[in-house]
Amino acid sequence: MAASRRSGSTTAPSTPPQRYLCVHGHFYQPPRENPWLETVELQESAAPYHDWNERITSECYAPNGASRIVNHDRQIIRIVNNYARMSFNFGPTLLSWLEDFAPRTYRMIQDADQASAALYSNHGSALAQVYNHIIMPLASERDARTQIRWGIADFEHRFGRKPEGMWLAETAVSRSVLDLLAQERIQFTILAPHQAARIRRIAAPGKEPEPWHETPDSSVDTTRPYLVRLDNGRSITVFFYDGPASRAIAFEGLLNDGETFARRLTSSFNPDKPASEPQLAHVATDGESYGHHHKHGEMALSYALNWVKDNHLAQLTNYGEFLEKFPPTWEAEVAENTSWSCAHGVERWRSDCGCNGGKPGWNQRWRTPLREALDLLRDRTAPLAEAVAKPLLKDLWAARDAYIHVILDRSSDNLDRFFAAHATHTLTSAERITVFELLELQRHTQLMYTSCGWFFDDISGIETMQIIAYAGRVIQLATKLFTDSALFTDPTFILSATTLEADFLRVLATAESNDPNAGNGAEVYGRFVNAGRLDLESVGAHYAISSIFRSYPDAGAIFCFDVHRHSYDVFTSGRGRFAVGRATLCSRITEECEDICFAVLHLGDQNLSAAVKRFAPGDADAWETFITNARNSIRHANLPELIRFIDGYFDSSLYSLASLFADEQHRILQSILNQTLSEVEHSLIRIYEEHATLLDFLAEANVTAPPALAVTAGFAINASLRRSLEADAFDSTEIARLLRRADVDHVTLDSDLLSYTADKRMKRAMVRLEAAAEQQAPQNISILNETLAIAESLRTLPMEVNLWQAQNIWNDLLRRSDATYWSREWREGFRKVGLALNISVEDLVIDLGVRAF
Repeated sequence: MAASRRSGSTTAPSTPPQRYLCVHGHFYQPPRENPWLETVELQESAAPYHDWNERITSECYAPNGASRIVNHDRQIIRIVNNYARMSFNFGPTLLSWLEDFAPRTYRMIQDADQASAALYSNHGSALAQVYNHIIMPLASERDARTQIRWGIADFEHRFGRKPEGMWLAETAVSRSVLDLLAQERIQFTILAPHQAARIRRIAAPGKEPEPWHETPDSSVDTTRPYLVRLDNGRSITVFFYDGPASRAIAFEGLLNDGETFARRLTSSFNPDKPASEPQLAHVATDGESYGHHHKHGEMALSYALNWVKDNHLAQLTNYGEFLEKFPPTWEAEVAENTSWSCAHGVERWRSDCGCNGGKPGWNQRWRTPLREALDLLRDRTAPLAEAVAKPLLKDLWAARDAYIHVILDRSSDNLDRFFAAHATHTLTSAERITVFELLELQRHTQLMYTSCGWFFDDISGIETMQIIAYAGRVIQLATKLFTDSALFTDPTFILSATTLEADFLRVLATAESNDPNAGNGAEVYGRFVNAGRLDLESVGAHYAISSIFRSYPDAGAIFCFDVHRHSYDVFTSGRGRFAVGRATLCSRITEECEDICFAVLHLGDQNLSAAVKRFAPGDADAWETFITNARNSIRHANLPELIRFIDGYFDSSLYSLASLFADEQHRILQSILNQTLSEVEHSLIRIYEEHATLLDFLAEANVTAPPALAVTAGFAINASLRRSLEADAFDSTEIARLLRRADVDHVTLDSDLLSYTADKRMKRAMVRLEAAAEQQAPQNISILNETLAIAESLRTLPMEVNLWQAQNIWNDLLRRSDATYWSREWREGFRKVGLALNISVEDLVIDLGVRAF
């Protein structure tokens, strides 16, 4: 078995003179977090994954960090970190999610920037991005500055350096936006070729400038950089990417073959240019093209870049390195208010321009009132926020720009530094809460402009509902902050705050959905936002109900809230359970806290009700009396009396399982359903097995099985296969038997679910093997043999199994420092596991930038 070998450390052979290649990927997902919980909740459309972030990470973001190049036998011969060799940007909100939920992938991205700097003359390949992907030409100047400053600060926090370039959402651009980038010392950005208005050669000092040349129909020469002159002597460089090649990547199947991809990339060079003139062939697409939109697209990218390099067709580079080597000799002016994804400029994000997903008969007239409603919120809350902030903050807008550092690090020391820099005095606890609520209001006024809210076909789409939810959070905070007459002497301010939601909804009501069931924007708001709006009492209800089904420590957390439990008791009567307790809830975002008491009555399955209310110190005696009465009612199994005591003490609306946050509700309902589903599965499997011989006879006689038996067979075999794959005691013989039965009985296998289950089972086996490698005890050889048996069995499944994670663990084990001490028997078994995982173990090369964990 060959030892792991690294490439990238030797000097590459000379390449054709002055020909350079750069592939840029814009990796981005819209923020999907619940505005009140600061977490992405279950998205059933992403099944079998929890949500779309998790699914696309599995299909794209993670594979690009350890992409495979395979030989003609489809065995892996090279593992590369694509990010280290391409140019890329990640949306800051996506990076925040990756840091928390996919830390390995997150570190691969960080590693790639460092590795690319080693490859490309100390220029990292990562670019910054405007913070939450708003359409910059449509933003107010104040918001545009915040987007740039937040994007820069987030980049510096994650990559440990200042960004050279910045990606504009949808490449939406204007001269004023470029000037704002230049003011923040951004050196370059990337635009589509049709966004070049006119160009000319930069005049030598003392020479008259040449005439401008118009560049209609994307006719700009994309192989060179261009200087854009701005106000007060400022300037910025623009790279106009190769449009046809980029479209072929995104929409024309160019990623179906790596060599074809490579040939297309290098065809962009102009053969008529002198060899001494540097040329940059470069493309830019959504990064999700490489693996999510196009399965195995990341492998096509790896192969193409490797093929170009090995055949000396061009020198791989990134924009920062190319710009340092070859400063612009031409200048350009950009087409005002244009983007890469709207033929009408930036109208896709404010009008019914005709750019859409192509649903016949639908219109996007809703885009205009949606933007008008959000502009109303922003503009009405700004003076109110300034008035509240005046005695607390030196400058509200400077504090907002600096608030990104709090978003990134909410440690007490960092909060103290923030207040030392921006508060007018040492703030009280109540004043700190007010400041945090003001700044959270401002954060959500940024999030509500996320571009995806306008991009798709209808106002009832999930992306649009998401930005409307952010607007709902703005309204909730504004209602709390701006309706206190003690804070305002001007009655018009009070009136403006009290009518804010009604005025917002009046405009939103004119945004008609194409779906008659959705109604209009105001109705979408009523169903989606009002139903999801939370306060601390709602959080308390979730805590109380979920405590029936799971154990909580005395000091714990629920999403972005800390919970300190003061008391908790559970009483039982038959199947019934009754829980009572007291707790303090505190938001980690705003520092707002509330003491609550609660009671929960669970009568089995979904039959549950709960009551919650604020607890004040003066309530202690009444609370103890309630607990005593409740305990006596439970002891005597007098549930009607118990319910009367609950109603009498709490005197508030009741909560049920439907009140739980989505993830916990799903988990609890799943646990309730599991027993029922297990019984159904057992029954159907038994029925199938009892009639299996009859199905065999029908198959031999070419008689179609009755639908009832066919459905039963399909369910039974798929369920049995899933169970066998999940089982701790893996039985490859049973799996082989079930696969034969599926073939004989013409059962359609649930490929997606079984592939997902097999992937998780192989990963589990490799994690166990990883632990066994710590000690070379005799029993660990049996674990190695079991792992090999699982890997070989999974190869027989009639669907593709994603072994990416299992292969990574194998590679990590190979690269461990103690691998040289493995016994001969262990090494031979480990080699066989690698072969079973489709790794050409004798030929494997690991590129620079691929992390071992």
